[in-house]
Amino acid sequence: MTDQQTIRGFDGGKATVARIYDYLLGGHQNFAADRTAAEQILRAVPESRNMARSNRLFMQRAARAVTEFGIRQFLDLGSGIPTQGNVHEVAQAIDPAIRVLYVDIDPVAVVASNQILAGNPTCRAIEADFTRPELILDALADGDLATVIDLDQPTALLYCSVLQTVPQDRVDAVVAPIRDRLAAGSALVISHVSSALSDRYSASTVSAGKDVFRRQADTEVTLRTDAQLTALFGDFTMIEPGLVPLNEWRPEPGDPDPYADKTMPSPMRGAVAIRY
Repeated sequence: MTDQQTIRGFDGGKATVARIYDYLLGGHQNFAADRTAAEQILRAVPESRNMARSNRLFMQRAARAVTEFGIRQFLDLGSGIPTQGNVHEVAQAIDPAIRVLYVDIDPVAVVASNQILAGNPTCRAIEADFTRPELILDALADGDLATVIDLDQPTALLYCSVLQTVPQDRVDAVVAPIRDRLAAGSALVISHVSSALSDRYSASTVSAGKDVFRRQADTEVTLRTDAQLTALFGDFTMIEPGLVPLNEWRPEPGDPDPYADKTMPSPMRGAVAIRY
């Protein structure tokens, strides 16, 4: 499938995190620049594809968990390119009335999302920068988007494998405004490449992987410790099993997580927390 057949109206340009991730997941909503960057990342960190797949499975389990907790609206920030088993598919399999708002800065991700969501009146995708929470809050105050997400009602806020693109000195300012606006009964879902990656690879290898994102996608990558990740949940209370490697977060029978049978767990961490 060619770029032109895949994504009409876009010329590719530089790689983006969303489209690199789409390629790692086996998707087709990506350009030559994204594929080149992804292959360079795979050469530096060969398990990058496994990390992406494990992250997608974690997101699906987390979406089911918060839906079963009673939450009926999702705000997915940095949502990326929709692939099979996206949030709305998982949640609406439990309750078709569930509402989902996808937010991404990549216009290709937004166009592709809205094409998939055509005919789904309770779901939408918008183009916005998740690192500018004040603009997202302004957008949610608009009468139109308020029909999708009402922050006065319990909401699941998702940051799945995106916060590592935010520097440490800015991450709290990115997360806190929306997190602290959420009503009681809301959930916060975070998955993140952790500092465990540095324990698995040499400093030069990790640096090479980061350099690909820096050069190809104008994106810096920050690895965080468990303590730094825990701090992002604020006054939310983590549900069992807490902050753990993604493959250890409520694995399900037959779950095809690529780390399920490995002695070394995923270098990504994830948790789900509730505001009581």
